[in-house]
Amino acid sequence: MQWYLVAALLTVLTSSQGILTTLSQSNGKYKYDYATIPFLAELCKLSVSSFFLWKESQSSSPPRMTKEWRSVRLYLVPSIIYLIHNNVQFATLTYVDPSTYQIMGNLKIVTTGILFRLVLKRKLSNLQWMAIVLLAVGTTTSQVKGCGDGPCDSLFSAPLQGYMLGILSACLSALAGVYTEYLMKKNNDSLYWQNVQLYTFGVIFNMGWLIYGDFKAGFELGPWWQRLFNGYSVTTWMVVFNLGSTGLLVSWLMKYSDNIVKVYSTSMAMLLTMVLSIYLFSVKATIQLFLGIIICIISLQMYFMPVHMLVELPQTLPVTSK
Repeated sequence: MQWYLVAALLTVLTSSQGILTTLSQSNGKYKYDYATIPFLAELCKLSVSSFFLWKESQSSSPPRMTKEWRSVRLYLVPSIIYLIHNNVQFATLTYVDPSTYQIMGNLKIVTTGILFRLVLKRKLSNLQWMAIVLLAVGTTTSQVKGCGDGPCDSLFSAPLQGYMLGILSACLSALAGVYTEYLMKKNNDSLYWQNVQLYTFGVIFNMGWLIYGDFKAGFELGPWWQRLFNGYSVTTWMVVFNLGSTGLLVSWLMKYSDNIVKVYSTSMAMLLTMVLSIYLFSVKATIQLFLGIIICIISLQMYFMPVHMLVELPQTLPVTSK
């Protein structure tokens, strides 16, 4: 399977996440415990990966699996980073409004490129760096509201702590992605074995979060496993399977492609979601959105197209012998 087909499928699935999540609400509220969604998504990814790993083990050439604890324990790190990131997200939203947080979240595009260079030692051309910055500019432009939609100074009215936490959140998100790519490519282990390790820790940490929620609420609603599926509908299950499928595709990209492809896929998915919201939820279209889409398309062309198709390179003159 070619990476661009996976990236296109990832874009479609990611763009539908927000829409499905909105459709799963009833009168603007969740009838289910939304903390159970990541747990079930991780369980879904673990089940699928375990099945394909079992299928691989039945073949004539068994999959390569590194089982030493010093290797397995490395898969703890992404779960810990995401756990810290989730808490930083909530802390950031106590200081800034959702629109400001969403705009600051675009910093992860640039921080991913920086960590991509520093951690994975992957060199990017000047044109590719310009494309990454342009992608961040395009996604930010698409999210900026006009002065008629709210106070013009709202973006810069939050306390300094909010901006610092927003920057930390973007860095943690980029670090988790780059570190996961490092894990996937550090050896030739089976992708499904790597996924089993990654998602096992994901299930454990999400289960721990549910247990923590029970203790925090004083077990007023009973233990989490007794109300795991309370309020679930067909749309809710679609959200779970969407998140699960997206995670599996991302792991494939981390193994056989890279983080920059994932960044472009999620950025394009965000723009596609905004366009679809115009038709599905009667969201008002803005000139900023269409300007942002144009900038992101230019960025996409700059990053992935061969240089000779973007600029006309001078032809080298033949060397004449004297």
